[in-house]
Amino acid sequence: MKRLTWFVGGAAAGIAGASVAKKKVKAAAHEMAPANVAKKVSGRVRDAYDDGKRAMRAKEAELRARRDGRANTLADDLDEGDTVLVDGMPVEPGKVIVLKQVRDRNDAPGHRRRQA
Repeated sequence: MKRLTWFVGGAAAGIAGASVAKKKVKAAAHEMAPANVAKKVSGRVRDAYDDGKRAMRAKEAELRARRDGRANTLADDLDEGDTVLVDGMPVEPGKVIVLKQVRDRNDAPGHRRRQA
């Protein structure tokens, strides 16, 4: 009786495992079909193209602003002998890149400061 129980349990586990493996193989084969691969690649290429166009427009705007004298750099605001510190280490002003301007909540327009 013990052997029969173990045999039936093993057979059921084998059938279930084979069924799960078959589903996974079919899903992977469907995902790797040429049409699906082409769709994924075309989507990625489209995204890369759009990112490139955005970066190009931003760079063109920056270059036009520099040409027209509307752009200021950190070096423009420094006096002779001033030092720029990043994380406590001195760096050259031309090597500092500001990724995002962070404004203090108290300096935000429309924010009223409490008078002490």
